[in-house]
Amino acid sequence: MSEIVLDPGRLDNAGDDPRSRAPLVTGDNDFASVTEKVCAVVEAKHPPKVWYVALALSIGVTGLLGAMVTYLIATGVGVWGVMIPVGWGYAIINFVFWVGIGHAGTLISAILFLFRQRWRTGINRFAEAMTIFAVICAGVFPGIHVGRVWFAYWMFPLPNQMAMWPNFRSPLLWDVFAVSTYFTVSLLFWYVGLIPDLATLRDRAKTKIRQISYGLFALGWRGSNRNWQHYERAYLILAALATPLVLSVHSVVSFDFAVSIVPGWHTTIFPPYFVAGAIFSGFAMVVTLAVPARELFGMQELITVRHLENMNRIILATGMMVGYAYAVEFFVAWYSGSMYEGFAFLNRAFGPYGWAYFTMVSCNVIAPQVFWFKKARTTPWIMFVVSIFVNIGMWFERFVIVTTSLSRDYLPSSWGYYRPTAVDALTFFGTFGLFLTLFLLFLRFLPMIAIAEVKGVMPEAHAHHGEHAADAEGHGRHPLGEDG
Repeated sequence: MSEIVLDPGRLDNAGDDPRSRAPLVTGDNDFASVTEKVCAVVEAKHPPKVWYVALALSIGVTGLLGAMVTYLIATGVGVWGVMIPVGWGYAIINFVFWVGIGHAGTLISAILFLFRQRWRTGINRFAEAMTIFAVICAGVFPGIHVGRVWFAYWMFPLPNQMAMWPNFRSPLLWDVFAVSTYFTVSLLFWYVGLIPDLATLRDRAKTKIRQISYGLFALGWRGSNRNWQHYERAYLILAALATPLVLSVHSVVSFDFAVSIVPGWHTTIFPPYFVAGAIFSGFAMVVTLAVPARELFGMQELITVRHLENMNRIILATGMMVGYAYAVEFFVAWYSGSMYEGFAFLNRAFGPYGWAYFTMVSCNVIAPQVFWFKKARTTPWIMFVVSIFVNIGMWFERFVIVTTSLSRDYLPSSWGYYRPTAVDALTFFGTFGLFLTLFLLFLRFLPMIAIAEVKGVMPEAHAHHGEHAADAEGHGRHPLGEDG
């Protein structure tokens, strides 16, 4: 068993020695204190005042989203900036952006679980919640983009006198199946992981309403061996189902572009390019949410610097993949010998949207390079700022892909310059209100950290912990459990 000297009060557990592993829970915590610390957020009569302020602002912004959507339905899509030739505007840009944000949750939960990376336990719960809320935000845009929302039922293969059926050869319909499947599996995965903790809240509840509400969703959990056996089997099966979805969903989304013959879109690099970008932006959003949440609710000992540092390493790795994809796009355009492809990418970088392209490169490729330095990877305010830049850059990536390819196509006579309207911008801004409202309500009423899983990575969970602890006490060293 690896051992390192660690001050119990020290919060920086990012180990410098590669031969040893720092504990995943810092401070003087045991099973009881972990339960108390996480449940206290949900059971508190009054959350911090900052929470109320944030909730009021996010609800106000969500109301703005509702007003813009209502205005759009009442008036028509002419209030948007879409025109000929740019028929896809903010709606598709924002859809792809929000679907990408939702990838980190399932990656942290499913893939890292299958690879037995136990550092995921402190962050997986609200990463999964973020996935669900991001997909909800993404689902707003395709519905309103079609223009006649009241005919949405035409998408369902219902018998009707018009003999109208969905076009199953269309990638847009593949999106519906891929994203809805992803949402369903992610929701189930999140809920199954919640069951033991919901039972804990049920048993600790002081009021009848809490007992009934938490007890209803706990599904009669008693913590028996049979319960745990069924739980672990179900969790493993859902993780196995969710893993291919992480890779396939954004690949299918990229087909919306790749199956066309538009220069700049018609390329086989899009599926891996979109997947890498989605994981990149998803992890950045997890950092954006985790840093304030751990400070606001005092979770520094459970969401440790080591958790954040590992996520920053993944952001650095995927950011370099994205930068490589940007370079490969130019190489493929040159190597193809097609004047149209070559012009599309030169226009992307040096045309009228050059400002957006270099904003994208600066945020996605240059900004994450600070994570080569340990100081940046382990300093919360630095990683928070970088994660904001990454999210901005990934939105600009979607903007560049959609607008630059459509605004200047084969016919110079049809060229145009896409200018979004205030309705476009306010609708997009409103989705952040919806996202934050759902996230803040989740923090208030559900445990933000998986209590049962965190306990499983503590030294006390090791079968021989007592023996090792007694031995280590004599040497003045801090024992560590196996943390994978």
